[in-house]
Amino acid sequence: MSNPLKKTMVYLGLADEEDVYDEPAAETPVRRERSVEKQPAPVTPIHRPAVVRQPTAGTVSEILTVHPKQYRDAQVIAENFRDGIPVIINLSQMSDADARRLIDFASGLSLGLYGRIERVTSKVFLLSPENIAVSGDGAVAQAEPEAAAFPQ
Repeated sequence: MSNPLKKTMVYLGLADEEDVYDEPAAETPVRRERSVEKQPAPVTPIHRPAVVRQPTAGTVSEILTVHPKQYRDAQVIAENFRDGIPVIINLSQMSDADARRLIDFASGLSLGLYGRIERVTSKVFLLSPENIAVSGDGAVAQAEPEAAAFPQ
């Protein structure tokens, strides 16, 4: 029989292959592995899911304005945004820590549902779904890089 230790040493490159096969023939027949060419696994491209619940462009009949007082009010924002309703979030009644946390949540929500989040004023944000186009001069929505939304 072959010595498993010698086979391991050959595998690790610590011994020559000749040393392993110089031993007397084994009593049991040696099985040979069939050489099978391994083909790469098929790759399935990722497609954006078709969102059925969102209305078509131009049929928006509602915009929700939310004045959250606590972080748990994010559920109302998420449910309406998921249904394709644009949401205006006014954070003036929240603490800075909770407001920062809510904006982080809203950013992830808009990214996950292919929407957009825009700053209207320092504490007012607009979440718009993928199928809603927001137009304007952009002067208010673009903030200076040095100005932070919330003091840190």
